[in-house]
Amino acid sequence: MSGGTKASDLFIQCLEEEGCEYIFGVPGEENLDFLDSLSRSGKIRLVLTRHEQAAGFMAATYGRHTGKTGVCLSTLGPGATNFVTAAAYATLGGMPMLMITGQKPIKKSKQGRFQILDVVSMMGPITKYAHQMASSDNIPSRVREAFRIAEEEKPGATHLELPEDIADEHTDAVPLKRSLVRRPTADAKSVRQAVKALEEAKSPVLVIGAGANRTMTSRMLLQFIEKTGMPFVTTQLGKGVIDERHPRFLGCAALSAGDFVHRAIEDADCIVNIGHDVIEKPPFFMRNEGEGGGPTVIHVSTKTAEVDPVYFPHIEVIGDIANAIWQIKEDIIPSGSWTFDHMLAYRRAELEHGDRLSADDRFPIFPPHLVRQVRAAMPDDGIICLDNGVYKIWFARGYTACRPNTVLLDNALATMGAGLPSAMMSAMVYPDRKVMAICGDGGFMMNSQELETAVRLGLNLTVLILNDSAYGMIRWKQANMGFSDWGLTYGNPDFVKYAESYGAKGHRVESAGHLAQLLAECLATPGVHLIDCPVDYSENDQILNKDIKELSKAL
Repeated sequence: MSGGTKASDLFIQCLEEEGCEYIFGVPGEENLDFLDSLSRSGKIRLVLTRHEQAAGFMAATYGRHTGKTGVCLSTLGPGATNFVTAAAYATLGGMPMLMITGQKPIKKSKQGRFQILDVVSMMGPITKYAHQMASSDNIPSRVREAFRIAEEEKPGATHLELPEDIADEHTDAVPLKRSLVRRPTADAKSVRQAVKALEEAKSPVLVIGAGANRTMTSRMLLQFIEKTGMPFVTTQLGKGVIDERHPRFLGCAALSAGDFVHRAIEDADCIVNIGHDVIEKPPFFMRNEGEGGGPTVIHVSTKTAEVDPVYFPHIEVIGDIANAIWQIKEDIIPSGSWTFDHMLAYRRAELEHGDRLSADDRFPIFPPHLVRQVRAAMPDDGIICLDNGVYKIWFARGYTACRPNTVLLDNALATMGAGLPSAMMSAMVYPDRKVMAICGDGGFMMNSQELETAVRLGLNLTVLILNDSAYGMIRWKQANMGFSDWGLTYGNPDFVKYAESYGAKGHRVESAGHLAQLLAECLATPGVHLIDCPVDYSENDQILNKDIKELSKAL
């Protein structure tokens, strides 16, 4: 077919119709038709990265910030396999993303099986939708479907494979318009059940999870808390949904069990679990009637609860979460018999415990002190993007999140290597806000080459590297399990010179006081900054200590 629109041009037109702003990636030979078509787009910007994994992390973070599908591009074979971690990151973390990968011609082979993998089958288990384009006529419907599925609850990754010969076809097809969709509202009877359980409770509590991290949900939850005075806790992925300076905030469930926040939840006889996602273990354990029972659990989410051995809620309110919370708020009459004194006492004790730890200004830097310094340096709307490591627990637990999506951490796939790319994307989406990547030395080196990308893009970004020359979290767990200290230490480059070699500005922390000075200087100065900060993880066990046991006895 020679008439009509070239398929790769049509694909770009479809992406433009979806509102695509960026495509992140590393093109290859099999993408050249697509790349040529993209070069003529006046609406979509290509962001060339140094590794496909970083491109995927950036696309997923775009989805997390905007609610719109982030788009990334790779070639076939090794380019596509490099997307696997990012695909899992987006799907488990609830971030809408579309991956576009190239492929050899499917109608006539020209190179045997060179570089050819079944990428669609590979992507199937870690995406919501994976499809090979076999006809240019179907491009509009498949692109529309990939975006629709990526963005509907629970958001996640989708994948389209565009073979060379399909990209070079011509077609009379045209892009499809986006449809307007509203989520179903929760059933009134289920809302009434939930309200009745709350009004009859003595000490109800809210648990805010990953699925609640949506703009309208945040607004409705705040109104609900203000009306009822009900205290709330968050999971790691629920941080910032409500300003954590709120007097009814009980803490973040950064640890699996045994923390101050878990003791506060144990005092509750009715738990409202909002936006629960099975990728985050709930910060409480349910018991069935044969085990003595436990608190009434109300599940509020867009989807029914996935039952597992520790989670089988009694009441489910299913529908748009913001609307469900609004319905409950409108119906509920706050009870004069509710009591939250013990819960709030645990929170006060946790803050006192944190104050004592963060006052330790040793060098190398003690993690609680570092968390406090970073919080003091960042404005309320500043964004920190964490890699994965033991410091993630210190930040989740001790860093006060003032707004949604200002603490980007991964408690779903919990991958290393995402901190720098997610911070780069944050700086692109919000160029007027302060952005900091906080990485362990191990995680940073997994995608450190993207410093060049950040410099090339002219981003304003601070990269704080917590340097202990080891895979510190696993080393800590190795010690706690009684194993010998072995196999987890390494050498690092001179990070200051490393940053400078990419055209970034390098700094090294020399004392606790110097850290505060460097943070202020880097955040106030345009450009890409890297701070090499030696840390002391020798007392990670102080995350918890005897304080909580003594308080439990007193209460």
